[in-house]
Amino acid sequence: MNKITYLIMGFIFQFVSTFAFASGGEGEAFSPPVVSVIPFFLILMVIATFPLIPKIDHWWENNLNRAIVSAVLGIPMIIYIWMNQPSQVVHTAIEYVQFLSLLAALFITAGGIHIGGSMIPSPKNNSIILLIGYVIASIVGTTGAAMILIYPIIRANKPRKYVMHTIIFFIFIVCNTGGLLSPIGDPPLFLGFLRGIDFFWFLKLFPLWVVNGIFIFIIYYLLDAYYFKKEDQEKVMRNGEAAEPIHAVGLINSIFLLGVIVSVAAAVPTPYREIIMYIMIACSLYYWKKSDVAKKGRELNEFTFHAIIEVAVVFAGIFATMMPCLMYLGLHGSELGVDSPLKFFYLTGIFSSFLDNAPTFLVFLELGLSVEGLSKAAEMMTGKAAIILGAISAGAVFMGANTYIGNAPNFMVRAIAEEKGIKMPSFFGFMVWSVIILIPIFSFVAWLFFVKLPFPLY
Repeated sequence: MNKITYLIMGFIFQFVSTFAFASGGEGEAFSPPVVSVIPFFLILMVIATFPLIPKIDHWWENNLNRAIVSAVLGIPMIIYIWMNQPSQVVHTAIEYVQFLSLLAALFITAGGIHIGGSMIPSPKNNSIILLIGYVIASIVGTTGAAMILIYPIIRANKPRKYVMHTIIFFIFIVCNTGGLLSPIGDPPLFLGFLRGIDFFWFLKLFPLWVVNGIFIFIIYYLLDAYYFKKEDQEKVMRNGEAAEPIHAVGLINSIFLLGVIVSVAAAVPTPYREIIMYIMIACSLYYWKKSDVAKKGRELNEFTFHAIIEVAVVFAGIFATMMPCLMYLGLHGSELGVDSPLKFFYLTGIFSSFLDNAPTFLVFLELGLSVEGLSKAAEMMTGKAAIILGAISAGAVFMGANTYIGNAPNFMVRAIAEEKGIKMPSFFGFMVWSVIILIPIFSFVAWLFFVKLPFPLY
């Protein structure tokens, strides 16, 4: 398999050599050529296709090999952008550290909380778990909610044959759309909060959150009911016979999880916010080693670092290769003809599906300010600009659910599910689910609230 790595490396360095030594500087904004987006699409293709190719799929499962791919695709882009606009590399590196710090802090602290108890994995009970996740996603973040609930829902559905659809909807509901109501919920909104948008402004998106949730839950319940009828009912019912009450183990970690949340809610600036997060991580790991109860919680969750390492190495490559894409979009975004809330919703959503939704949110926020003739984000909280801000926020959060890479918890949950033996769809297979189920729902919600009856956000 080393030949695969050498082929990729050779192609990328040959590609970069065509323009890597172009002159540039910080005097004016650097506009990368369109060809510079090729490495980004290559890494997307690798993520999408390598798990499907015999022999290569096993090679790709190793996080070291994922890191090699990220390096050979990402490092040339880092060098190229550094030679032309070093500040962009520094800015991207800071964003990556902020992104990974928050994700790791939520993953590790919440991963020590075990929700136990026997439960019949019926459509009703599965829906209740997903509803809890939908509600708490805006409180503890989509990553925190996912880490708390992914283990219970996987364990509860262990006797069932048809489980994949539940994990897919878990990604739709808990990892993405549930986080619309606060800056803690999803990274794009957190960046908006740092730019001056009021912490509680996002609660005005509650009507969208409700309508979107109603449609997704109806579809999930009907689909799960259909698959439930095809199960071995006796085997499934035995799962709840022990009647072990629902209980929590490792609740000490909830204190550390709260510390992470408060560091975000209190708008503690970088790097102090990240320092607090790493202190919370250190405390959680310390109690894991020193406390039998905390140790039991992680053992019952079968907790490992595999998923967060996978996210770290893959998204390192994504952050590096997406720099030219975001720079080009930032300079030429106005040429897209985005001049209405509905267009802002779709364009923000489409780019958020494939680029990281946090920087994409900022690009379209800047575009929205330009369209409205405003100078700072806080000015978009009132007047007609508030509708555009709502459209950008909903597009970034909702459509992060369209692909595995739209939002980091998607990738993380998929990795955990596969680690537990659940066969998940491929990159494109997952997109088929999102296109068929989510796009019609999102389109109706966007039409209803941004065209038919624009609700008073101001």
